[in-house]
Amino acid sequence: MQSRQITTRKVSPRSLWFDRLMAFLALANLGLVLFDLSYVPARDLYLRGFWTLGRVYEPLKDVNFYKLYDPYKGIEPHRDTQQYLEIVDQLKEQVASNGLDSAQAETVLQRLRELSGEMIDQNHFQIAEKTGTLETIKNRMRRQVFGNRDASSKDSFRTFWSQQYLTQKGWNSQIAFFERQIEPLIATNYYRNIGENGKFIDRFWKIDRWFIGLFLIEFLVRTWWLSRRHTGLRWIPDAMLLRWYDIFLLLPFWRWLRVIPVVIRLNNAKFPDLEPLRTQISRVFVASFAEELTEVVVIQAIDQLQGAVERGEVARSLLQSTQKRYIDINNTNEIEVIAKRLLQVTLCKALPEVQTDVEALLRHNLDHTLNQLPVYQQLQHFPGLGHLPAQLTEQLVSQVSKLLTEMPQSAYTAIANAPPDPIATKLSDRLVEHFSEALRSELQQEQTLEELQTLVSDLLEEIKINYVKRTPEPDPAHILQQTQQLRRLAGR
Repeated sequence: MQSRQITTRKVSPRSLWFDRLMAFLALANLGLVLFDLSYVPARDLYLRGFWTLGRVYEPLKDVNFYKLYDPYKGIEPHRDTQQYLEIVDQLKEQVASNGLDSAQAETVLQRLRELSGEMIDQNHFQIAEKTGTLETIKNRMRRQVFGNRDASSKDSFRTFWSQQYLTQKGWNSQIAFFERQIEPLIATNYYRNIGENGKFIDRFWKIDRWFIGLFLIEFLVRTWWLSRRHTGLRWIPDAMLLRWYDIFLLLPFWRWLRVIPVVIRLNNAKFPDLEPLRTQISRVFVASFAEELTEVVVIQAIDQLQGAVERGEVARSLLQSTQKRYIDINNTNEIEVIAKRLLQVTLCKALPEVQTDVEALLRHNLDHTLNQLPVYQQLQHFPGLGHLPAQLTEQLVSQVSKLLTEMPQSAYTAIANAPPDPIATKLSDRLVEHFSEALRSELQQEQTLEELQTLVSDLLEEIKINYVKRTPEPDPAHILQQTQQLRRLAGR
């Protein structure tokens, strides 16, 4: 099968600048998407922020930002609340022209009292789901007029929009209160149109379509170019799957998923280089879960082995002389080879190392046994024969020790190094076969086998318990430090 692995290549400056340009456009598109998703819930914050910016920067003072974007969300001014604010402006004009005590001003005040009652009774803020804003307006008006929140909101508005109250409290201070505390809240109210599908109108696609078209063209060109540059890579679907993350830029729904291709593009364009952050996050993740993953793997392996022991599968595999389903991959009886190797290690390596200990044990046992004999005790009292028992003991211990250590080793060496002898080989094989059958027969005794299985199962259970309880809590920082040191050593 032909390999389709794409080798890494050095990115040219021109390609890098193009990647950065497209990454910047993807980032701008994601910013618009997030702004669109947050516009309706955070519209009040945007309006207040733009009003503040308009006070600081004079050219923006008369720019109604919300009028630029409201049409894309199907938002238009609420007729009733808009009319309310327009009549307040008429009142300001009448007071400026004819004074607060004029008949024209009283007519406007009467209209405001009527509209205030309608605004409270009909709840003009309900369509925009801003009933809480209306409650805030009512509470502020109660505190301003009567000084508490328990008074009637309608009485508060009727009192506020009266010539007597405005004259007594001062026209300038009261209208300034309305402009600061009430008018901005009323201005946030709106009416949102509903489309034929029964949902609120959303025309963001009119802005988003230009980005989708641009990214679609780029996606087709990039994937086609990849299929041309790499042999065996099909345009559809292989090359397109390599750029799978760009598909999120082409979807008109689930737009918030565009954060995935934006992050990948910014990283690829080194704008900024997120590779160190990605590496650090992955290391922290691995260090945090390595200990738990190791515990799960080890415990699962021990559980499987424990289950095999309890079901007798291990015993059947080791003790049965014939296995119909056993698959031999190298034509070698591994158990027989392992037994021979253990025998060699035992006879040729281990026994000579413990010869001194064997002699000490034999000497102690012989001394203890001989000291119990009356004849041995009497020999020690004869003149000239006092050292004879000790000498006999030393010679006997030396001979027995040599018999236990050197003779098996010499015998094994002689057998291993002997020239090929069919009869000797046959006898050796028969010895091993009879020994194996005898061992299997003894181990297959029901009482012995059950005892061994129980002991092995309990041993595995203890290993699991002790492993989980005694394993210290992992230190991600220490593990990361060790990992970095190993990487540096490997690099050297």
